[in-house]
Amino acid sequence: MLSIGELARATGVKPTTIRWYETEGLLPPPARTEGGHRAYGRTHLDRLGFIRHARELGFALPVIRDLLGLADRPDADCAAVHAIATAQIDEIDSRLRRLHALRAELSRMAESCRGGTVGECRIIETLADFAHGHCADPDHGRRADRD
Repeated sequence: MLSIGELARATGVKPTTIRWYETEGLLPPPARTEGGHRAYGRTHLDRLGFIRHARELGFALPVIRDLLGLADRPDADCAAVHAIATAQIDEIDSRLRRLHALRAELSRMAESCRGGTVGECRIIETLADFAHGHCADPDHGRRADRD
């Protein structure tokens, strides 16, 4: 049996996050010691490791919940798992395209700056152009993922 601190150290997940995962039903409730402290077993360690690894791969918590549900049914067809993984790959590809476009735009802005005063700085001028008239990427400023 592991204490919450030992489980946290073994998995690299903070105790507050472990308690939150319990509250959200991603981890089963742990046993309790006579003193009322949480006591975790191998199942908790394995499941928390699964959650952490899935988070590192960028899966959102609702998707992780679905994956855990599927993992709890080892005899089921894995087509749903494959579909989830494929959707995650598509999302990563989309993010990479957006990041490449952002990098290109920032590189273009940086190249246009040749020193001088801030009042004449093309980077500041471009950033101040909230209509994005200076941007080379026609979709920049019109994406749903902006703040």
